[in-house]
Amino acid sequence: MTVAAAPTLDELRERVSSMQGRPAAQPVRTHPALSGLVQLQTGSSYGAGSASLAMMLLAGPSADGAWCGIVGSSELGLEAAAATGVELSRTILVPDPGEAWLEVTAALIDVLGVVLVRPPAPVSDGDAARLAARLRQRGSILVALPTRWGDDWPRCDARLGLSDVEWVGLGSGHGHLQARQATVEVRRGTGSPASARLWLPDVDQRIRPLDEEPARLPHRLRSVS
Repeated sequence: MTVAAAPTLDELRERVSSMQGRPAAQPVRTHPALSGLVQLQTGSSYGAGSASLAMMLLAGPSADGAWCGIVGSSELGLEAAAATGVELSRTILVPDPGEAWLEVTAALIDVLGVVLVRPPAPVSDGDAARLAARLRQRGSILVALPTRWGDDWPRCDARLGLSDVEWVGLGSGHGHLQARQATVEVRRGTGSPASARLWLPDVDQRIRPLDEEPARLPHRLRSVS
């Protein structure tokens, strides 16, 4: 008698989701520079430690045709978002939702593929759990920036941060900033982070792994932020 192989954890999750009427998590196009660090999945939430990382997380799905929403982040530059790869014609902006930010975020999750939010205040575990359930039901993705006081979104599937940031372009008191290098770290739970060194961006305004030096390498100035 042949014994069937035991189902994998992913297969079990898919079966449970199917029985509960929820769409199974599906991989979503991710920015090429993040390849090997994180694979976006529908029904998941991601913490982004900076605006540039948040834009990168939106850029992959946006380039693949997804509609995106940005809630409570009026300071994010649209020109920078477009340069990262976010399609502005398929992006809905709610720069100042006020006290209704949670309701606005939930409503956009119902209809959009990816929603970026910057909460005005710390988010409770209960509110995060309810939005997480909504994400799974709708097959959407949430990208969360920290609050202005540095509070992270709870219950994220993965968190992305920058370290060892280095600007290039300044000499001895002259010149202008032309490019930036940084180490991107991705943490899941309590495990060790995955990391990669990237240009964010290089002198040609491209975001890419640090696999080669630009043809023109200006003087460097290390930044602490």
